[in-house]
Amino acid sequence: MLDARECEGMNMCGLAGIARLDGQILGPETDVLLNELADILHHRGPDDRELLRRGPVGLAFTRLSLVDPADGSQPLVSDDGNLVLISNGEVYNHKELAAALPSDVKLKTGSDCEVLLYLYRRHGLDFLRDVRGMFAIILWDRVKGQLILARDRFGIKPLYYHRNRERIVLSSEIKGLFADQATPRRFLWEEALNNPSVAAAQRFSASQMSAWFEGVESVPAATILRIDLHDGRTTQHRYWELSPDHDDSASAASFVERYGELLRDSVRECATADTELGLFLSGGIDSASVLALALSEVDEIHTFTALSGGTRLNGDAENAHWLARELGVHNHQVVFAPDHVPTPEEWTRLLWLTETPMTGAEIYYKHELHRFARRERPELRGMLLGAASDEFNGGYSDDVGGNWDRFLVNLEGRERETRLDERSGLRPWWSSGTSFLSEQMLGDLRGKRKTDVYRAYVESEYRKVQQYNVWHEDRTAAGSGVEARVPFLDHRLVELSASVPPRLRPQLLWDKRILRDAVKSLLPQRIAERPKGPFFYGPGTHYAYRMLVKLMRSNDQELIERSLAAPEADAYLDADAVRQQLADFGDGDTDSASVELLMRVVNMGLLSEMVVQPPSLEKMSASATRPPLPDGRDPVATTRELFAPVRTYGLDEIPALAAEVLLLTDGEGAWYLTDQGQIEFVLEDGAPILAVLRLMDGQSTLSALLGKAGAAFEDVSSELDTLFKQRLLVSAK
Repeated sequence: MLDARECEGMNMCGLAGIARLDGQILGPETDVLLNELADILHHRGPDDRELLRRGPVGLAFTRLSLVDPADGSQPLVSDDGNLVLISNGEVYNHKELAAALPSDVKLKTGSDCEVLLYLYRRHGLDFLRDVRGMFAIILWDRVKGQLILARDRFGIKPLYYHRNRERIVLSSEIKGLFADQATPRRFLWEEALNNPSVAAAQRFSASQMSAWFEGVESVPAATILRIDLHDGRTTQHRYWELSPDHDDSASAASFVERYGELLRDSVRECATADTELGLFLSGGIDSASVLALALSEVDEIHTFTALSGGTRLNGDAENAHWLARELGVHNHQVVFAPDHVPTPEEWTRLLWLTETPMTGAEIYYKHELHRFARRERPELRGMLLGAASDEFNGGYSDDVGGNWDRFLVNLEGRERETRLDERSGLRPWWSSGTSFLSEQMLGDLRGKRKTDVYRAYVESEYRKVQQYNVWHEDRTAAGSGVEARVPFLDHRLVELSASVPPRLRPQLLWDKRILRDAVKSLLPQRIAERPKGPFFYGPGTHYAYRMLVKLMRSNDQELIERSLAAPEADAYLDADAVRQQLADFGDGDTDSASVELLMRVVNMGLLSEMVVQPPSLEKMSASATRPPLPDGRDPVATTRELFAPVRTYGLDEIPALAAEVLLLTDGEGAWYLTDQGQIEFVLEDGAPILAVLRLMDGQSTLSALLGKAGAAFEDVSSELDTLFKQRLLVSAK
């Protein structure tokens, strides 16, 4: 029997286990499986490993040390020996919780999760009600013969399982489950293809989380599973829900004040560590707010920024550099040159690390930032992120232009499409553009009529955060032995934003006003009022898409052909259409979202191939880390030549809209550039590029148009580059 010394401390870890569900005990042969599980999860916890097998339960634990490195091993055992626990993550308010325990309880370790043992002993399935943090938990109640599985409110920390009548196997990552031969090895093509998020459909997120593989399930967020080890009976207890109540009595000012207080407290908790922390800095309001607040908690912090064609043109790289200089912190700008393309081997390794078909350019950039950070700062073990602010603070509200009412109209359209997907026979009544059917009827048919479409949107974003955001943030960090920390996913912050009453939403949740007002005294106005910009989308999107196109073309289209040859691919994919789509992308200088969709289809095939004979992540090829910009150098000036576009037009050009391209306005200040009836760009009233487009008459040169608009070429060059590349603008000569 493998045993474990009494252990202490809780940090970023890999959890795994196996338990009998038929009243039997595990035999010595289980030790091989436990060791293999620990090997697979080594990257999540390279500092320590512990194994335990006793009776019907076997546990494997790998550890990355952040808090109290000398006092942090697991499993943890209660004073009477009846409860055994392994956990991944952090319990931020453990001191407060420990102080409320009965006086006869004496904690033996410095672990922030030891308190969970005694909360469970005292409160049963309500033991997580007051716990604040990010965590995945496996707890064995030896007296009751039960296994308790749980995750934090947003599923920040992962935990997956496969079960049959005889046993359940558990792992922090899906790949660990395949160490057990009883786990099926099949990718769920149809489930992935039907997922609206994977298809980038204008729908609300799927109601159920997908783990992408047959027989694999994730412990739901904000949920406790109780499994009887005698017969496998399982009960599910939801310990947290986002309340539907609004605070109608509060003023806008009180919401802002309270938000600022809670954010400060959340950052303080996330910035606690006994090893070095870093921060991903985009130059936007979210990561900037976390940085400004973290600086009051730590003596030094290094920040990391992706310097790509996209982040250079959308201003992220420049603003991150400027802010870091203003606040006196190091900013490492990691360069992704225009000709940089990951190899097929690098991509398949990243895909196997992330375990999701949604792996794309954004995930690749973040993965490389983590790799660079660990190389540059070997003692760094935690990374602060500005993620998940947009989802709950109205960060996407102005994507459609106009105002709050227009945003709600857009949401109503998404909700309608979501309902029609469930009642496809009704779709013809809407497809003509005129419908005789009421919104009430659609809601009643679904049985979930909602009068508050914004509330439905928030619930959709809650599911999206789990399926995409925290999923990839966890994997990209863990792949380099780093823990991702997400201050904006403090449940108190999300509850506060969700409680803003409808009358105050236009004031507080349009373009993240609640956050901007809460931190305006901490940040320069340039950053506090900087418009939101996506991570790599915008005028430089074609750089990222060109990278993906070249990746799919490399080595005689290796990834494409492997994907098409994968199990079941022929049942779901038209091979000729896939190859033709890649050919249609030309040299890759395109802003078409079809690039991402094709990449996701290729990812499905690669996952379907790899799961049959799961590779060892440790043996898969990873390239050298990306080079940084020399410390302190201006990212725009230094890389001007590197990212200079090859222009096919000049100042003597007479620009004109291409056939079927229209410049339209709604009369309320919003302008749209459409192609064949589809909106390609939303243009801000007063923007220099809009002035140039409105002045085009088919006779004036670009130089003349700039003079009439009072704009310099530099003011519009990036937009013009994009419009000419996408052939939305052509030469009238």
